[in-house]
Amino acid sequence: MFGASEKGCGRSLSDSSAQRGACDLSNAKLPLHALRAFEATVRLGSMTKAARELDVSHGAISRHVRELERLYGTKLVERLSKSSEPTPAGADMAETLSEGFRLLNRAVARLSLGPMTLSCSATIMQYWLIPKLPEFRSRHPDVHFRLNVNYGEVDFARDGITLAIRNTMYAPPGDVVIVDMIGEEVGPVCSPEYRSRLSPLSPDSLASATILGTATRREAWNEWLSAIGRRDLTLEVREEYEHFYLMLQAASFGAGIAIAPKYLVERELATGQLVAPYGFVLGPHRLQLWIAHHARLNPEVKLLARWIEEKMTERL
Repeated sequence: MFGASEKGCGRSLSDSSAQRGACDLSNAKLPLHALRAFEATVRLGSMTKAARELDVSHGAISRHVRELERLYGTKLVERLSKSSEPTPAGADMAETLSEGFRLLNRAVARLSLGPMTLSCSATIMQYWLIPKLPEFRSRHPDVHFRLNVNYGEVDFARDGITLAIRNTMYAPPGDVVIVDMIGEEVGPVCSPEYRSRLSPLSPDSLASATILGTATRREAWNEWLSAIGRRDLTLEVREEYEHFYLMLQAASFGAGIAIAPKYLVERELATGQLVAPYGFVLGPHRLQLWIAHHARLNPEVKLLARWIEEKMTERL
């Protein structure tokens, strides 16, 4: 598959082996599957994660990487017990490949927009977006889009994403349109019953409270303490949940006190399911809407983007 014949090379049998090797590589077909597997391995830091992203087996990823190392005659990846680290040559090659694949994906995306897809975290989807979707469907019955559950960094072209709701904890790709929406107001929330246990009702009483946290925002409590000017307090998370929405659910059932952006709990505050004993203050993060550059002029994309911005900035 990768070798070049003497005839195709156009050199005599007296040529040096180095010349023959250079000729072989210049005429070889690019091993795109292997290059994709290698790029994903370095980008994700794991062959297991690369296999999951590309929907192939771990063994297939490993074979592809070995194939590239054999083909180019250099070690590209150090295989560690729980991760894969690129060699200097591998890191340089992977960086170039990532940019190349991004440009390829973007070129294809321009030709075919595909179904409109909105990406956001499970918590935003459950607590903010889904309750408001019936209004959008009523106003724009002919506009259809899919939902994608994700909260981290995103490659719009590779992942088929059109719009994404993210906060400034994450860096946007370089080729997206950014719509700045709101600053996140954050504060502790708990059930009304749990609030009765907080005595006196001051931040100092939180030292003896059951502090709830989430793996996706481990600095949330420290950021709030900094925002209210109480860096002298130290709060230890006693129960940590994998997802933000699980933490909020635990708080609503009286398990302890959680920290949350106001826009995510406005309905629960309005119904009395949750209370905010100390109110809300502006935190360090802002909420943004990212729009794929190749889709920015699409009328349906513009409709959805305007609606999201409108609903995010309105108040109950």
